[in-house]
Amino acid sequence: MAVIAALSAVRLLQAAPTDSLINEKGKFDHWRVYELKESGIIGGGIKTIYKLSEGDALRGQDPCPVRPEDVFSPCNIMANVAGIVKGSNSVFPEPRGDGYCARLGVVMEKVKVLGMINMEVLVQGTILTGRFNEPIRDTRSAYTKMDCGIPFTGRPSAVRYDYKAKVGNTVVRSTGFSPKKVMGGKDYPFIAVFLQRREEDGAGNVTAARVGTAYRIFKEDRTEWVNGEELPIRYGDISSDPDFIPDMDLKNGDIVYYCVNSKGKVVPIEENGWADAGETPTHIIVWISSSSGEAFYGGLGNTFWVDNFNLVY
Repeated sequence: MAVIAALSAVRLLQAAPTDSLINEKGKFDHWRVYELKESGIIGGGIKTIYKLSEGDALRGQDPCPVRPEDVFSPCNIMANVAGIVKGSNSVFPEPRGDGYCARLGVVMEKVKVLGMINMEVLVQGTILTGRFNEPIRDTRSAYTKMDCGIPFTGRPSAVRYDYKAKVGNTVVRSTGFSPKKVMGGKDYPFIAVFLQRREEDGAGNVTAARVGTAYRIFKEDRTEWVNGEELPIRYGDISSDPDFIPDMDLKNGDIVYYCVNSKGKVVPIEENGWADAGETPTHIIVWISSSSGEAFYGGLGNTFWVDNFNLVY
């Protein structure tokens, strides 16, 4: 149940993964089971964690091993907060045909220890190209826990996928450090693809120009599979396009993407402009989520199924 390697100095120099690898892993047919032994103080049970990887089932309390070929990572993680080990699972394999699809939910994780901890944390089911830096030590600065994007030099015209959706639940906020609160408004899943051309300076700061953009928010329930939908990737500066929305912009509210630089430090990816339409990217971020809100906000009960995600040329 591995997650992909960090963007270390070695990884920054690695060859970009082939399109065929992304397309193969985007079938979501391969899952590895990690039976996480949670701390005795919260019951000591086994929490089943699913990773988009391959191999025998694992059991223990250590972070899952890393495999470079696991280009997609679900936000199913182990946390170790103040010495208490707990698992969280919001992305699940679900049988479909002869294989599997991925089911992403918006769920509430609860941790209660009499006299010590009483937390409810809202978790958005998310799959991204990159990794989650386990173990998670706290719920502060959630985006720093992610290493977003993988090396990539292709220029696809679109992405293609199958999906179903149960959407539009009321937004709830629950960070674990303040009481759960109904915020109002509706929440919807999305698929985003951002192609970036990244550079790192001598101090380890990472900047990026946006080469290509694709974004789709899903505002209607779909109880039957929609197969083979294509989402175009648009190149260059699209900020003047008539259907441009803030979610496509270089800065999207409180959402900041992070990576691990060549010095092994987690740093923000500063998108500082739009690249020329003809440029070649160095990295791809694919972000599929059951919620379009910021971390710890979401429509509790939203569910999004995705299968056969692939690049189109």
